[in-house]
Amino acid sequence: MTTFNPNDLGVANGNYFALPYKTEESEIVLVSVPWDVTTSYRPGTHMGPEAIIDASLQIDLFDPLVEEAWKVKIGTHPIEESLIKKNKRFRKTAEEIIKHLEEGGDLAEVDDILGDVNTASEELNSHVTLVAQRYMSNGQIVGIVGGDHSVPLGNMRAVAEKFEDFGVLHIDAHADLRIEYEGFKYSHASIMYNVLNEIPQVSQLTQVGIRDFCQQEADIINDDPRIRCFTDLEIRRNSFEGKSWKRQCEEIVGSLPANVYISFDIDGLSPDLCPSTGTPVPGGLSFRETDYLLHMLALSNKRIIGFDLCEVAPGESSEWDANVGARVLYKLCLYTSLNNKRRGSESSKP
Repeated sequence: MTTFNPNDLGVANGNYFALPYKTEESEIVLVSVPWDVTTSYRPGTHMGPEAIIDASLQIDLFDPLVEEAWKVKIGTHPIEESLIKKNKRFRKTAEEIIKHLEEGGDLAEVDDILGDVNTASEELNSHVTLVAQRYMSNGQIVGIVGGDHSVPLGNMRAVAEKFEDFGVLHIDAHADLRIEYEGFKYSHASIMYNVLNEIPQVSQLTQVGIRDFCQQEADIINDDPRIRCFTDLEIRRNSFEGKSWKRQCEEIVGSLPANVYISFDIDGLSPDLCPSTGTPVPGGLSFRETDYLLHMLALSNKRIIGFDLCEVAPGESSEWDANVGARVLYKLCLYTSLNNKRRGSESSKP
């Protein structure tokens, strides 16, 4: 630690941002989940964590909004080779099912192998929960780095064991309220449906940037009082008609309860920032709009209790996706730390 110089070029050490902190001493632990078994369009997000680690070496650790940002102790849970192997195995099975459906086949005809995929996904969720619980029991905050957007369910389950009530700030192009999409119970397109139906501690789902969803999802959004969806259409129309981004962010943050989990799908951003992600959609947030929203949340009276970043996929000829992903991840870490330190100092005041 005495030899670490935040002004030097990052030296690859297997850790996000080339930071020197061990998991046991860290306030935030990043857990990589290289899993994209249920991806329905373009696979590749299982390579996201490793690509982000590589790209994060180039990030300057100074941040104008967080004093001595490099001192935020961010630890890295090692990427587990067993998950990579399991993902490869069951991705092949899932592709068989998807191809069968695309050719007009019936789910009942592939029920046996579909059950295998669903069992593997549930095992993955349980594994993530156990890893997260271990760090949370030490008072640490866990950030999940996917992988597709199915993977943070286990982290939110672990958070639910510690907090009786919390909300989810969901930044995404998609509503992710599909019910067992393509037969996969734990599909990346079903994560928020599963959260609302399996985690009763979640009292609020605030969605931001949503711009691609089906009628069934629209009905769920309209019928479930726990959901407030700030669609991309609403955000842009408000902006065109003179409503500031600051005011819109105040409404977004104001919709959330005291405790907040952030679930960030990279395709919530404009696709020029994540062209290789699994299901890019025109529209979306800029990096600065996202940064402003997250910083406002950090300075609010809410408490950030966990987060995830999913769906970053490395491009074939460019590190751009991973570069952007690494910068979003760094902001999530820094603002979570800033938020918790501010709340700690406020609670200690006489």
